[in-house]
This record gives sequence, structure tokens and C-alpha cells, in this order.
Amino acid sequence: MKKDKNWEPKIIAYVCNWCTYSGADLAGTTRLHYPPFVKLIRVTCSGRIDPHFILKTFETGADAVWISGCHPGDCHYSAGNYHARRKFLLFLELLKFMGIPEDRLLFTWISAAEAKKFADTATAFIEKIKKLGPFTDFHKLIEKSNAKLIF
Repeated sequence: MKKDKNWEPKIIAYVCNWCTYSGADLAGTTRLHYPPFVKLIRVTCSGRIDPHFILKTFETGADAVWISGCHPGDCHYSAGNYHARRKFLLFLELLKFMGIPEDRLLFTWISAAEAKKFADTATAFIEKIKKLGPFTDFHKLIEKSNAKLIF
């Protein structure tokens, strides 16, 4: 695929309010640097992320989606991150079935104290998506099926 030299990846991150969002905030306040191509959407818990959010995010033009929550055993809501992990594993099967490359989706555990891990993970994921290029296949999949996702 030919890439536009001015293209910048659009990565949407659904992050837990209690851990990953706080880790991102700490990365900012400690002035850790990472590319600015990740847009954070703060959710109360990673377990509350509905797979429809992810499909809708791809439908609206995202090149990748990043989901991140508390480490296992540290969830503010006891087991929300375990629910997120189960949903994510099942959702990967749906992505494969739909023809969406699973490397366009990232799932991580990042705590409020892991600012460096947040910045390093963001940088690595952005570089990976830059190498993959724009994700335009989602719209081709929808056009082929003559369907529109309705949520």
C-alpha cells in the first residue's frame, strides 16, 4: 500500500480511569515523551468496554485500537479487568472472522505508577501502526457485504 508522506496514525485508546489513565497522566506530568497519535478515552473500567465500541472506532476511521486496564488483582471494581480479558480473547476471534488484522488491536495492563511503561507501550504501538500504514480495509469489508454496522 502506498503511504502518504503526511499520514499520521489515528489510534484510539480506551483506558481505565483508575490505572492506565492515571499512568498516562503521570507520564505527562513527569514529561515523558511519546508520539501524540494516541487519543485517550477514559472509561470507568476496562471491563465496561463493549466490543461494539471497538468496531465503531474502526468504522469511523481509526487505524488501531488500544485497550488498557488495571493489572489482574488490582481492579478498582474487583473483577472488571478479568471480564475485559475474557471479552478481548473472544473478540479477537470475531476480528479474525471479519478479516481485521489482530495486530491493529492492543490489550495491556498498566497501573497508575507505570508512567514509563505507558510511554514506552504507546511509542512501540505507534511505530508498529506506522509500519502497517493506514487501515482502510474495514470500509472495504463493509462495502463487500453491502452492510452498514448499526449500533
